[in-house]
Amino acid sequence: MPSTFPASPDVCSSPAAELSPGKAVDTISGLAIFLGAFLLFQIQPMIAKMILPWFGGSAVVWTACMLFFQTVLLLGYGYAHWLSGRTQHGAYWLHVGLLAASLVLLPIIPAAWWKPAGGENPLPRILGLLAVTVGAPYFLLSSTSPLVQTWYARRSGAAPYRFFALSNLASLLALLSYPVLVEPWIPGRIQGILWSCEYAAFALVLAWLANRSAAYNGAAHLGAHPTTNSPTVVSWGENSERTSWGQRALWIILPACASFLLLATTNHLCQNIAVVPFLWIIPLSLYLLSFILCFDHGHWYNRKLILPLYAVALASAGYLLAHEVPGSLVLRHIAAYSAALFVACMFCHGELALRKPPPSRLTEFYVMVSLGGAIGSALVGAAAPLMLRGVYEFPMGLAACGMLTLMLEYRKAWWSDAGWAILAVWLCVVAGAQMTASAAGSRFMARSFYGSLRVADAVNPATGEHQRTLVHGVIVHGVQLLSPALRHEPTGYYARTSGIGMALRRLEDQPIKVGVIGLGAGTMAAYGRPGDEYRFYELDPLVIQTAQSEFSFLRDSGAKIELVPGDGRLALERERGRRFDVLAVDAFSGDSIPVHLLSREAFELYFEHLASDGVLALHVSNSFLDLVPVVGRAAQALGKLARVVEVQEDVHRHRAPSVWVLLADHPETLDRLLPPGTWRPAPAPAWLRVWTDDYSNLFRILR
Repeated sequence: MPSTFPASPDVCSSPAAELSPGKAVDTISGLAIFLGAFLLFQIQPMIAKMILPWFGGSAVVWTACMLFFQTVLLLGYGYAHWLSGRTQHGAYWLHVGLLAASLVLLPIIPAAWWKPAGGENPLPRILGLLAVTVGAPYFLLSSTSPLVQTWYARRSGAAPYRFFALSNLASLLALLSYPVLVEPWIPGRIQGILWSCEYAAFALVLAWLANRSAAYNGAAHLGAHPTTNSPTVVSWGENSERTSWGQRALWIILPACASFLLLATTNHLCQNIAVVPFLWIIPLSLYLLSFILCFDHGHWYNRKLILPLYAVALASAGYLLAHEVPGSLVLRHIAAYSAALFVACMFCHGELALRKPPPSRLTEFYVMVSLGGAIGSALVGAAAPLMLRGVYEFPMGLAACGMLTLMLEYRKAWWSDAGWAILAVWLCVVAGAQMTASAAGSRFMARSFYGSLRVADAVNPATGEHQRTLVHGVIVHGVQLLSPALRHEPTGYYARTSGIGMALRRLEDQPIKVGVIGLGAGTMAAYGRPGDEYRFYELDPLVIQTAQSEFSFLRDSGAKIELVPGDGRLALERERGRRFDVLAVDAFSGDSIPVHLLSREAFELYFEHLASDGVLALHVSNSFLDLVPVVGRAAQALGKLARVVEVQEDVHRHRAPSVWVLLADHPETLDRLLPPGTWRPAPAPAWLRVWTDDYSNLFRILR
């Protein structure tokens, strides 16, 4: 049965009118929508930050979280659509009952038994963890905006779409406040408790609102109109236009394209810079800002202005992507890619706003929009790792935006058709070139949950030597010389004159135990001698498979080799009592080091696993971030000595440029490893706060 709303929103003083929510309920409706959306988006970076160290600090953890959030959002909107068609008291109290039941699950702090054992696909575990920890509250929060908007439209007869803008404004404020006001100052566990208290307050507000809305509908069905005292009611779905399947398709396709590009951009930035909430929040904030502007008022989306900006932004992003190399200016890329994302979302959401239906189809519209968002997330978070051999989502997203715009603008003007056709084809060429270039000359190429790997054979033009290279994303993670005389030679970041090379070569007078977080091609095993023990901790099973099948460092080593799948930090936590003479941390993900491996808690764990005269070696080479002061401050806080060994490229010594920081308890330990003139003290600036599991700040260490 269709719902009803009054023909006029005027208020009178009749007894029935006293049951009407009135202006006070309008205010509470806005408060409920604002608070619900704020909590909905504050929990996203919060819970992702909590579980990030458990799954290796990889960029795909955020992608998996977004897949969960988009899917549950779809379920919440579907539930709101189902519930909005029911005006009886039971529907309202069903919602209140579910809110009350969800309070039993608080606080939203993930249980430690969800930590992975290592080696398995983490996606099911991440989704299960989120479902148990935040699933019920998130589901009910996601239903709030469409549900309350429906209640409002029934009462007033007015279009409620500005509430949608209010909802997205609250979401944006939640995201922006997290890295500034929450993450740096409040420990993670306290964050979860405070959020849970806020959610309980929200439940009380919504229960009151549901009670008043139920009273309103009860009055309406008694035959007296609650705001006009008139026995006449107007069907809420009356005179509304029927929605075509083509229209519904656009309700899905437009948000799907925006959602796909959102996660593709986030993945691209995080893979090559660092996996931190700041780089999740920038793209998501721009995505939400476009929703706010497009649904707040029609004048924000000016097609004559947006379309040229859109074309320029896509072209600029495509150009930078085509010429992207490791070490490029980080701010230029963040700015260009973020601008392209924002303008693309303005186009997609602006076109969506132009096609929004009358209030009678409000919840159906939201279901379709959320379905599109979930499809975009699923394509990036679940389908891409299974179907693509490389991380190609970002160029594919740019190309998809160009093709979608061409289809929507087709036959409006010949010059517009020609311009968008050229741009769309060029973006497709860029995407194809990215795929072709990454696969060209590849001996092996595959992708896992954690990223893409490529192995290629080539001749070094400087030395004429045949070599095999392992590339993770866009970063070289190992090189092996193929000639029989040189295949045992450690190369690249691990050459004999590098920081780790000095640490291992100077300990050749006795058998040693070495722990390595991050396997790569297994190059460090080349230092192993009979009697030595080398224990490698590797998060990605595909890396282990590749190092064993495509490189010979592991099987040629004279040392006893042990391979431990799973996150290195979690594995060390399970291995209390194991002692190493050298513990090397070399856990790159793209061009970033997972932040949870540089926290004070991590350093304390490392030294628990070192012998009294042991050495901790951290590889901190990075194109974008100066990580040396972070290590220096941690060493100072723990009373350790830290020295920096920085070397430049030397092709004749098979050495790549690298920065290693060696830490020890006593200066004599490092004195016997590092010859004079090969090192400098690690700076520990007072202005830099020590990183912890609850705090990190990329702004202070940008190059």
